Amino acid sequence: QVQLVETGGGSVQAGGSLRLSCATFGISFDKYCVGWFHQAPGQERVSLARILAGGTITKDTANDGRFTMSREANTLYLQMNNLKPEDSGMYYCAAQRAIGCYSAARFFTDWGQGTQVTVSS
Repeated sequence: QVQLVETGGGSVQAGGSLRLSCATFGISFDKYCVGWFHQAPGQERVSLARILAGGTITKDTANDGRFTMSREANTLYLQMNNLKPEDSGMYYCAAQRAIGCYSAARFFTDWGQGTQVTVSS
């Protein structure tokens, strides 16, 4: 059974940093694509970055190079630097079983509960 658990959110001032973690269970990284999503209040979930089956990491949102996705064993990380108020919202990791990985949220079948990030100016 696939499970994803995000941690690491919180409240920071603009310019600060956070490192989000996504612990995964039941996922084979050679068969699944896993991504990080941001959902601002009242907005749709937007893909930030994905790790494709086989390990390639692709960025879907530029974020001026402030966000970096990485993986160690069964945990994914999202390092977020120089945070801005518009980065506030919920952050989710999600998985889809596919070799070809589509970035749109509707293609991801398994989701974590999300972690809240609040950036104050």
